[in-house]
Amino acid sequence: MVKHEITYGRHKIEYTLTRKNVSNINLNLKPNLLVEVSANRDVPIEKINQFVRKKASWILKNKEYFKKTLPEIKFEPEYVSGETFKYLGRQYRLKVIESNEECVKCQRGFFNLFIKDKNNSTRKSKLIKQWYKEKTLIVFNDSLERIYKIVKKYDIEKPEISMRLMKARWGSCIENKKTILLNTELIDAPKFCIDYVILHEIIHLKHRNHDKKFYNMLDALMPDWKKRKEILDSEVVKNL
Repeated sequence: MVKHEITYGRHKIEYTLTRKNVSNINLNLKPNLLVEVSANRDVPIEKINQFVRKKASWILKNKEYFKKTLPEIKFEPEYVSGETFKYLGRQYRLKVIESNEECVKCQRGFFNLFIKDKNNSTRKSKLIKQWYKEKTLIVFNDSLERIYKIVKKYDIEKPEISMRLMKARWGSCIENKKTILLNTELIDAPKFCIDYVILHEIIHLKHRNHDKKFYNMLDALMPDWKKRKEILDSEVVKNL
């Protein structure tokens, strides 16, 4: 299987291509949201991409169906070269490299995973997850520093950041603890979307409800917040 990608509007659809002795181009969307295509070896890749693009609307519609009807399914990566991981709004392809020095480096569109034993899935998983945890803490705090500069004049106390995996929301405000709780999966989103979520939660320290005062402040401090939320909801696929 070889991985390919097509663009449909502002969506990117990745699929795996298997060459088989078949007469037609066949497309299958798995419940884990992987798009699988099979085609004869004589069919040029341009024609296959065109076929997938024609099916793009159907693919996106049914991906949404699977996400809504199978919300609890979580597929663990295999951590093998060629898999993709999302980070700050971009897809990165994994390269597993045998090395005496074990670490993860994000370089030129790749996650380079350096590891002593390329077959040790448990160790690979631990290294990747630790890398994400460290980067997430740095990115979230950097975003807090940026956003707090524009809200401190409103006599809002600078909050602390806490993180955890959440199923239904990107963040929440724990007012009595002056803490913002952020979904760890927010690290998949572009930085400008992370900024939006943090601003949203900081404003709750001043205006608890989603009332007119809340939205007036949000509009004033981030006029394009609706666009950021739209990108967050559609591309990273969550509901705030």
